Amino acid sequence: MFNAFVFGACALLLIGNAAAADKPSRAAQKGCKWEKLNAPATGIDAWVEQCDFGDRKIHLYGKDNKLLQHYSDGGGQDDALIESFARAPDEKPEATIKRVFAEHTADKTLVARCVLAAWKDEDPHASPLPAGVKRYTFQPNAALKKQLDATQDPGDIPEPPCGEWGYTPDGIQYYEVHGDAPRILFVRPGQDEPLFDERTLQVATPAG
Repeated sequence: MFNAFVFGACALLLIGNAAAADKPSRAAQKGCKWEKLNAPATGIDAWVEQCDFGDRKIHLYGKDNKLLQHYSDGGGQDDALIESFARAPDEKPEATIKRVFAEHTADKTLVARCVLAAWKDEDPHASPLPAGVKRYTFQPNAALKKQLDATQDPGDIPEPPCGEWGYTPDGIQYYEVHGDAPRILFVRPGQDEPLFDERTLQVATPAG
């Protein structure tokens, strides 16, 4: 016989566990506080750190399709940490990634000579990817890699072989797919621990 009380209790437990899981995966850096940024218009749902270091404040905010980082003592444009891009109707996430790469890469020879590949964290102690998440980058094909290796000084850090929207030897950036979500993300954690939580990052879906 169906037990409505047990069903209701289980449902409440699942809801409680989901709410409890909606938190940052690590402690905030000294001088910073975590804040939830759920901005459906941007396509980004993220925990971000707002920081006050006295003579410098760092503010993260959403605008258009981006998560931006503003320095109180900086000049010029704010840094884009994450960008979201809508999938076209019936377009696979990997096809969206290829389209975004082609649209943002001025050197079209790189579009033809770079291939989509799974992004691999070079940290041997890195945690597994969150459930349902896939990460990608663009790497030079065999012919381009051979050409670059022949001219590269082993003592120098090479330029990004596939441009600014592909693999970067001196930093971390990748495309991120969340299951069948209607948008894909381009994420730039950089070299140091980012001021957003890449472990709990989600795609925000506009209402309606």
